[in-house]
Amino acid sequence: MTDVNDGRAKRNVAVLVAAQAILGSQMPMIFVFGGLAGSMLTPNPCLATLPISMVVFGSMTAAPWISPLMQRKGRKFGFFVGAVGGAIGAAVAAWGLMTGSFLLFLLGSYLTGIYMSAQGFYRFAATDVASESYRPKAVSYVMAGGLLSAVFGPQLNKLVSDVTVLPLIGDVLPPIPFLGTYITVVGLNLGGMFLFLLLDLPEGDGKTPSQVAMPAGRSRMDLLRNPTILVAVICAMVAYALMNLVMTSTPLAVVGCGFTTDNANDIVSAHVLAMFAPSFFTGHLIKRFGVTIIMSLGLGLLALAGLVALMGVELENFFLALMLLGIGWNFAFIGATTLLAGAHAPHERGRAQGLNDMMVFGCVTLASLASGGLMNCSGSSAADGWSAVNLAMVPLLALAAGSLIWLSMRNRDTAA
Repeated sequence: MTDVNDGRAKRNVAVLVAAQAILGSQMPMIFVFGGLAGSMLTPNPCLATLPISMVVFGSMTAAPWISPLMQRKGRKFGFFVGAVGGAIGAAVAAWGLMTGSFLLFLLGSYLTGIYMSAQGFYRFAATDVASESYRPKAVSYVMAGGLLSAVFGPQLNKLVSDVTVLPLIGDVLPPIPFLGTYITVVGLNLGGMFLFLLLDLPEGDGKTPSQVAMPAGRSRMDLLRNPTILVAVICAMVAYALMNLVMTSTPLAVVGCGFTTDNANDIVSAHVLAMFAPSFFTGHLIKRFGVTIIMSLGLGLLALAGLVALMGVELENFFLALMLLGIGWNFAFIGATTLLAGAHAPHERGRAQGLNDMMVFGCVTLASLASGGLMNCSGSSAADGWSAVNLAMVPLLALAAGSLIWLSMRNRDTAA
């Protein structure tokens, strides 16, 4: 692709980095307070993390229509739709907080998933007009925007979470916890969406998926019968589900163990930094040591995170456990993505990746829902619940490790 103007690509990358930093900051903001707000609104503490589950479920169900929409109308249009969805979702969630309605809060959380789904396409948009040599850098730079949002979001939360609404028609509202966060998220979406006007990307083709001729490929079941694809999907599911399981419970555990919401913000910020920072060298490590070794290291770090969490409920334990969790997720998930990418034909990419994302985010939805039940309904204290969450990692880690060992032994036998 020698005729591609990388000046155009670099401009798009700069815009997407800014979008990742500004609009993307809403995700750590919501993930910090979603469970806490849920525990405040629902009479059943086992459902406290259901709002987080609804965000992930919203993302999972939005992806099948956002991707074709971008193909027809262009990525810019899809990003605007995502930002509007995020704004409406935060507004509905704020309405739920003001009226004390758990159902409204859940609806707002679900709509927030539309933004989460659209955000997942930022890294793909960075490569649309980039040369082959610039593509890896483009993806890395956009990922760097995730680092900025990891710092900006939780720190912004500290400033706005306790801000109250101005009097409405003469009636002074009492302070409503977390309301300031969701109103701020509305502003981030409505203001940040204008960044997308600066993008210089190809327009959509205007065609529906049925109008686009695609080569025949394996069915979803046939894809899963491939051992490499099966293990890649299992490891991706486990890595993402365990990361979400523990992260969703963290604010509840931190506050429940006597610390402040500011402490929870700082811990989640450190976790998200640990999730994205290794991305700059994970690919180099995979190239040097092999994908199996790096995935195994990732699973080992996830296990170590659980061990550190079980050793105590001091702030140091929370910080170290969540940072190990982030790095472990990065190695295991990127490794699984790399393994999947090399196991299907080019014309099967959409089907294989769609199958992977559907199964991964379906599992993540279940994990975030289980997180609240384990945290609030296991034992008589927050420390007991936190221990239950981290012990729940064991069988899933065993499944992923076992599948990876099985694939390695099978490949060895095939080579022999």
